[in-house]
Amino acid sequence: MTTRRSFLQQAGLLTAGILIAPSCMVAKADTKNIGIQLYTLREELPKDAKGVIGKVAQAGYREVETFGYSKERGFFGMQPKEFSELLKQHNLTAPSGHFGLDSYIGEGNEEELKSYIEAAKAVDMKYIIAPYLGQQLRQSAADYQRVAERLSKAGEACKAAGLQVAYHNHDFEFEKFGDTTGYEILLNETDPDLVKFELDLYWVVRAGLDPVALFKQHPGRFELWHVKDMDKANPKLNTEIGSGSINYKQIFENAETAGLKHIIVEQENFAKDPFESIAQSHTYVKDNLL
Repeated sequence: MTTRRSFLQQAGLLTAGILIAPSCMVAKADTKNIGIQLYTLREELPKDAKGVIGKVAQAGYREVETFGYSKERGFFGMQPKEFSELLKQHNLTAPSGHFGLDSYIGEGNEEELKSYIEAAKAVDMKYIIAPYLGQQLRQSAADYQRVAERLSKAGEACKAAGLQVAYHNHDFEFEKFGDTTGYEILLNETDPDLVKFELDLYWVVRAGLDPVALFKQHPGRFELWHVKDMDKANPKLNTEIGSGSINYKQIFENAETAGLKHIIVEQENFAKDPFESIAQSHTYVKDNLL
């Protein structure tokens, strides 16, 4: 199974809250439309991208999050307008997309960012999300300060276009640099209005941290969540939401503090048919967490 890191390398993408009842906390977020990160179905998309989008809708999802866009390949072999029409046919929207920002961050590639903004606007997205940082960009605290500066600049360009920049984490961001971490640097040295965060809850837990503590330390910064569960027998593996070891009910009770607007299911490996898996996760989130 392709890992996120190797896939992104191959694809060239390394370039205190008010106490409210839990139901009220979630109600203010746009959680009626549960989303899925299409990276979950990266093995299926090359075979029949249009068919996969249809099956995503059949599983109950109303939002998708893209990955792997380039000006040459478009979205899964479709140019933005064609992809947008496909989504409309299935009553889907794409509020967010993962766009490789390494060359923008490391080399100042402004043209690439402009191409992403154009594509995002064509699909009526709201968020351009940095999905990953290549190792060369994260060797020191100073490196993370540079990333924060570049994300803020990207945030200004995106805001001018009616879009929002956000950052998606793995676990390496939580490595220590003295008394801080890369993630803390990103949170503290970016403008909250210009840079939001897509918190991958699995990776936070795998790093040994408590997502709820992050919400309380930085309320309102985490408008998007990646929701995937941790296999009880092997924490390096994912499993369907509600079948693993992560206490999602407690996490969702703190959605208002986090600033949650979009729930995005993701799974990187499967022990069953992937379409059965994503349908099971959707049902659990809808019936047990909202």
